[in-house]
Amino acid sequence: MENNTTATQERKRQKPDWLKIQIPAGKDYIEVKNIVEEHKLHTICQSGKCPNMAECWGRGTATFMILGDICTRSCRFCAVKTGRPLTVDTAEPMRVAESIQLMKLKHCVITSVDRDDLEDGGSHIWAETIKAVKMLNPETTIEVLIPDFKGKEDCIQRVIDAQPHIISHNMETVRRLTREVRRNSNYDRSLSVLKQIADKGLRAKSGIMLGLGESQEEILETMDDLRTSGVLVMTIGQYLQPTKEHLEVKEFITPEQFKFYHETGIAKGFRFVESGALVRSSYHAEKHIL
Repeated sequence: MENNTTATQERKRQKPDWLKIQIPAGKDYIEVKNIVEEHKLHTICQSGKCPNMAECWGRGTATFMILGDICTRSCRFCAVKTGRPLTVDTAEPMRVAESIQLMKLKHCVITSVDRDDLEDGGSHIWAETIKAVKMLNPETTIEVLIPDFKGKEDCIQRVIDAQPHIISHNMETVRRLTREVRRNSNYDRSLSVLKQIADKGLRAKSGIMLGLGESQEEILETMDDLRTSGVLVMTIGQYLQPTKEHLEVKEFITPEQFKFYHETGIAKGFRFVESGALVRSSYHAEKHIL
């Protein structure tokens, strides 16, 4: 019986065919890559080893990462570098805005590393970046994926006041696994961040990864918690282990299971639910403005 259980667990951890990733190529991909490199920009597409980089860059879109590429937290799922960040670059907001203008983006996504070394968590740079993008790109819609700012309401409010179109903050996983998966983060604190966003009238968005050992009941509970906090957009994707030092994949979720979570999320009242193996926070983000 023990051998059968072990064999079943091994099959669950073998990467299935539906997780094949497209090789980066094409004129648009090269053009985006050149702009990113020329303007010394950081993208979560590269730092996070996103499986959709070829598709998104091929469409001429990218998710910009501000405040450097070194995070002060060492979450066990994340491929972004951890350590002591460099000094804040005050020219970065305008550089990001100029790059968005060069790319002629109709919609942009901006995220950042955690900057727990800064008293304001980097919220001033966040606000300046949003303002700069608006000034140079008045027709471009903006989604921001923010950290929790240690739950500091004034820092969160600073981003809200800059008025992006969508503010996202990811739960990443279910309550039981939060401490193991997201070091220095807190499940209820993240819900409070999302509630503050929704209560101020902005569209709140969040996402989780599956395959870390969570149960279906826990996933549905997380959905309910997000809806209670006012979240209208949710993304659900498969966790992929970026290196051997990161958490192992406990299970590969089937397309049928992802379809079930999509349908269940819509029934629970989410306006949009992106649910699939390769779905990430900014996947098809332009749709979520409507």
